[in-house]
Amino acid sequence: MSGGALGDRLATLLATVFGVGYSPVMPGTMGTLAAVPLAYAVMGGGAPALWLTTAAVAAAGTWAAGRYCQLTGKHDNQCIVIDEVAGYLLTLSLVPRTATNLGLGFILFRLLDITKPWPIRLVDRRVHGGFGVMADDLLAGLVGAGLLRLAAPHLPALLPPWLGGAAS
Repeated sequence: MSGGALGDRLATLLATVFGVGYSPVMPGTMGTLAAVPLAYAVMGGGAPALWLTTAAVAAAGTWAAGRYCQLTGKHDNQCIVIDEVAGYLLTLSLVPRTATNLGLGFILFRLLDITKPWPIRLVDRRVHGGFGVMADDLLAGLVGAGLLRLAAPHLPALLPPWLGGAAS
């Protein structure tokens, strides 16, 4: 096997998060779902561990996404889901590790990634290559982190007790 073929296989594995991106149903959502156990584990190390992991995933993902785009001839192929992993991790970077934050972060990130409000849509349309694939999801994660940070202190009063909220 040549170095190029090995690199292509590694890029494909990383870009698709070990094949999760080939899901016939909602590959982006499946990619985000695949990130939940990683997020839970890394959040145990606090915000610095989450930021370092996000940076490592974003760097590896930029390379893998760029190479996968070249291999498939398609920019931001829907099979690429490593960007969802990085975006979701970033969404959780300003809140403590709780089931509520993991779940709400998942929902917030998916909403932002799917709807792509301004300026996320602008980045999605104008930034290309491997970094372009990652950039809109990282921005969605950054926006999601801010929204989740603002909402987190108020969640116990808003949620029912069975979802971790305060008793009435």
